[in-house]
Amino acid sequence: MAETPSGDRIAKVLARRGVASRREVERMIEAGRVSVNGKLIESPALNVTDRDRILVDGKPVPAPEPPRLWLYHKPAGLVTSERDEKGRPTVFGALPEEMPRVVSVGRLDLTSEGLLLLTNDGEIKRQLELPATGWLRRYRVRSHGRPDEAALDRLRKGIEVEGTRYQPMTVTLDRQQGANVWMTVALREGKNREIRRAMEAIGIPVNRLIRISYGPFQLGTLKPGEVEELRPRVVRDQLGLAETPGAGQGSGQGPKADGKGRGGARPGGGPSARAKPKVTRKRRL
Repeated sequence: MAETPSGDRIAKVLARRGVASRREVERMIEAGRVSVNGKLIESPALNVTDRDRILVDGKPVPAPEPPRLWLYHKPAGLVTSERDEKGRPTVFGALPEEMPRVVSVGRLDLTSEGLLLLTNDGEIKRQLELPATGWLRRYRVRSHGRPDEAALDRLRKGIEVEGTRYQPMTVTLDRQQGANVWMTVALREGKNREIRRAMEAIGIPVNRLIRISYGPFQLGTLKPGEVEELRPRVVRDQLGLAETPGAGQGSGQGPKADGKGRGGARPGGGPSARAKPKVTRKRRL
């Protein structure tokens, strides 16, 4: 019987080191951007160890570090991608220079604001994004119109829009503000532009959307453009990670599935003023 190769698959290793998600790493390999021990590789079906020299775009991949997690208050007007083919400003271009290479947990679209989680560990990213974990996301939403309970009940029961089925949302009417209405919306999946499409379908298009929490992690008083690193113990406790002496061991047990009892977001109060797309400072808890 053939001996199992030592080490881990290269996509998993590079994801752990914050290069990109596993799927993105696989695309980078297909594009000829990754080499191991001086040779370009063509397939992600390769195991590597700490002894192997890995380059991405001709640059050495940083050594593994302990898993880290940051809270970032994304302003409107930034794209959640490393590069934008249209030349628009990106989240990663706005981060402080002293930040290590990080990846985002999910995305917020160009005009959306609020809490965006950043990590140097692709396994944390994967665990937080997996649909099976069902992390609760909460949003403050401003829409144009005066919705009635019958319309909102369509969202609470789950709605289908142009062939895409969206899971039930928790929707609370907070206050009417002239021609607009403020709501708090909570859901456990992260489909592209889900809230905007669902609200449009019931006739109350969204004109402002601010994420205020993702699982146990809250936006709180973080100002637009600010980034705040969580203490390692907080990351371990909230995500159920094992405390290990080795660096880069970001998998552990993985996050709890229900997200209950983890400090739900405070929906009260109005959102902050519109942000300028600029990082103002970096803080640690």
